Amino acid sequence: MKRRIVTAIDVGTTKICTAIAEITENGSTQVIGVGIAPSHGLHKGLVVNINDAAQSIKESIRKAEQAANYKVESAYVGVTGRHVSSVNNKGVVAITRGDRLVRPDDLKRVLSSAQSIKVPNDRKLLHVIPRNYAVDGQVGVRNPVGMHGFRLDVETHVITAAAASVQNLIKCIRSLGVEIDDLVLEPLASSEAVLTEDEKQVGVVLADIGGGTTDVCIFKDGAIWHTAILPVAGYQLTRDVAIGLGLPFDVAEEMKKRYGSVMPVYESRMEANPISEDGHGISYQDLCDILRARIEEIMRLVLLELPRSDYESVVPAGIVFTGGSSNIAGLETLGRDISQLPVRVGMPSNVYGITDALRDPAYATSVGLLLWGAKNQPRNKWGGLGFFGRMKGLLSKFLGA
Repeated sequence: MKRRIVTAIDVGTTKICTAIAEITENGSTQVIGVGIAPSHGLHKGLVVNINDAAQSIKESIRKAEQAANYKVESAYVGVTGRHVSSVNNKGVVAITRGDRLVRPDDLKRVLSSAQSIKVPNDRKLLHVIPRNYAVDGQVGVRNPVGMHGFRLDVETHVITAAAASVQNLIKCIRSLGVEIDDLVLEPLASSEAVLTEDEKQVGVVLADIGGGTTDVCIFKDGAIWHTAILPVAGYQLTRDVAIGLGLPFDVAEEMKKRYGSVMPVYESRMEANPISEDGHGISYQDLCDILRARIEEIMRLVLLELPRSDYESVVPAGIVFTGGSSNIAGLETLGRDISQLPVRVGMPSNVYGITDALRDPAYATSVGLLLWGAKNQPRNKWGGLGFFGRMKGLLSKFLGA
């Protein structure tokens, strides 16, 4: 059975995770190496020191290569940050052949038409994702190839990023001798790892609460509907604890991970559970109150990304939280109280092999990048094939090819 190797690099604010997997001919993904290193030179998803960032990425790649006994030559890389923006756009083309049959070339033409929006020089096109097609006004068509018609329409979700931020990330990775197979928006990657097809069909919100940003993705009718990057995440949680309780940042981080909860604290429990770390003693209730206030804010910011207040009609499948900060105790209960929607914490799935290190919401993006690479044909390195080359993998996935 033929195999190919896929490498994913999740360049996060708090950690760099490199994962290497074998993709078999039947599409299964088997992880053969994982490398995790602390992140330096990044802030809220952006490279702020190229040398420090490159060293962190190098260490992560080295550990993964050692575990997999494989030399990484290219990788799928996650992109996030406030510089990312998205818009829904439409494209239309005429079917001019005598038989009036829609063919794959027509899909390329209509997608090219849909991405004809003016992209400023300081922006870079990341994704043009087809949401649905219409043939001669018949809407909701998932696969128009082979259908008869005079006119083909498409609705797309267009995602762009700041060119300078993208180029800085590319420079870090290429300086290590690693080429870019594709740049993937991180919440899109995370959705591959933690969402089910049923959830995407009926309507669901994915909120990936990372170290520097909370990445939001909304799916409806099986397709991407909206994306947003919020600049509030785990870093702010730790900073609130450090400032509010007068703790060093490292101690606040450890207390957040070890004792943090967003559930209401009863007085008797607080008195029975004073907590200390590295010589610093604090009130358990104070810790939980601070974390709860910030998590509530993040949840309300996520809900503001929905178009109206009757959330249940838009996303009846509710909210799926993932990312490292979603490990905090009581998150699901608090989420249900605030949103009045179903809420769960999404764990990465659909991968095999040495995955114990990845069975955690913190690694949803890493696993998702592997799954993205398994489903989409790689490009000839970043920027090498032009727009139609970039569309090839997305078309194959969208049409189930």
